[in-house]
Amino acid sequence: MRKTWIIGLAITVALGLGLSITWSTIPGRLTVATSPVLAQEDVDQAITDSGQQAIKEAIAKVGPAVVRVDVTGMVDISNPFGDFFNDPFFRRFFGEPFDVPQQQESRSVGSGLVVEYAGEKLVLTNAHVVDQATTIRVTSIDSRMYDAETIGSDEQLDVAVLRLQGDTETLAVAELGDSDAAQIGDWAIAIGNPLGLSYTVTMGIISAINRDISKPNGVGQYDNLIQTDAAINPGNSGGPLVNAFGKVVGINTMIARQSSSGVAIEGINFAISINPVKEVLGQLVAAGKVTRAYLGVWYQDITPAMADKFGVQAGEGVVVSEVSPGSPAEEAGIKPGDVITKIDGEIINYEKLAQVVAFKPVGSLVELEIIRDGEAVVVPVTLSERPSEEELYGDETPGVTETEATEKLGLIVGPVTASLAQRLGLQSPRGVVIMEVVSGSKAHWAGLQQNDVILEIDLQPIGSVDDWNALVAEMDDEANPMLTILRGGRQRYVTIGE
Repeated sequence: MRKTWIIGLAITVALGLGLSITWSTIPGRLTVATSPVLAQEDVDQAITDSGQQAIKEAIAKVGPAVVRVDVTGMVDISNPFGDFFNDPFFRRFFGEPFDVPQQQESRSVGSGLVVEYAGEKLVLTNAHVVDQATTIRVTSIDSRMYDAETIGSDEQLDVAVLRLQGDTETLAVAELGDSDAAQIGDWAIAIGNPLGLSYTVTMGIISAINRDISKPNGVGQYDNLIQTDAAINPGNSGGPLVNAFGKVVGINTMIARQSSSGVAIEGINFAISINPVKEVLGQLVAAGKVTRAYLGVWYQDITPAMADKFGVQAGEGVVVSEVSPGSPAEEAGIKPGDVITKIDGEIINYEKLAQVVAFKPVGSLVELEIIRDGEAVVVPVTLSERPSEEELYGDETPGVTETEATEKLGLIVGPVTASLAQRLGLQSPRGVVIMEVVSGSKAHWAGLQQNDVILEIDLQPIGSVDDWNALVAEMDDEANPMLTILRGGRQRYVTIGE
């Protein structure tokens, strides 16, 4: 009986798949043959229809919670004839008013997302959308308008929370997903108001995760961004990036449109990962800002080429490239070249360190497990409050001074003058500045740039051009040293030739 049931089920499945059943020439044996091509076309169509339906359902879940954010503000503008009237002759007749910056009203459009927190319906958007706003108006998908105010904003994450004035009971809310579960190749749907075109939907895939990108204003960087090729344009900022299940995995924030060489770029757009937003939402609502703990180290991944030099395995922890003066790390004795492997017993990698530290209580004592000169050490550190972006990040660019030095590795270097050292915040003129990188050289392929300052070779300090000449004189052409460099006010390690 059981055998007969199984055979019957197999025949039913085969027929459902568009296969035909015939008797073979062997007595008592069945054969299965394919039906016409139409069956495969039906399967392909069913798959297509299923995918389209999933996308439509995802849009239907989140779309009603997406809002338009109209912002007005005042911006300072300079008189275009200021230089002309700075001439003493004209100042005698026209006076000082031409030097006084004037203000002009600005208008901008962004996007937002209605979420529910502690029983209240609020709007998430980008901090830069509502920065310096004098009035904010939010419009829902069914054209209801609300005056709004910013109740919390975080410059580092670029997220703001708005409170609406009026009856919000019937507003739709979005479900926030898990951005840590996002994978390259997942469908990505962007919903917003690009160029003021309300409720525009675009679709693509997640192109990359955990991107660290410098902010457009040059102060600080975005961490842990999601990269997507879903079309995003001005006006999309603050809108959601949605997965195929209708859950929000990011907040659209930045567009790459032109490279440093002026080449036009398409399909490279970025969204804030939603998990860090969920972490800070409570603080934004309750306190209007986010208070983060601070360790005070700059760090980087350990590549295979670096691993032997630091006595660790590739990918094991992160290497400290710089310790900020006056920071908790400096006070605890952390040094450049230390490899941090754990914090309070939790294994650390590049993506996790900042997040683990940030959400520790300010003033808390943590234990850092580090490897220093191949030896494991535990260092207790008392965390302080994180300074502002402006305090943390500088925009110093070294100058170039001509001198004679040995050319090596495709590098032509010069001395660091006292004035240059002062601008870089160095305690003394140390290191050598790269004046030229030979195209196609080892240094070129390692990513070294003009105006980088070389501080060490294989962790041996470079105090002057003479030190540089002495160290590189001992190198053969096959050497693959590791350089400690200073770029944009930050130290980092760069391996050559591997």
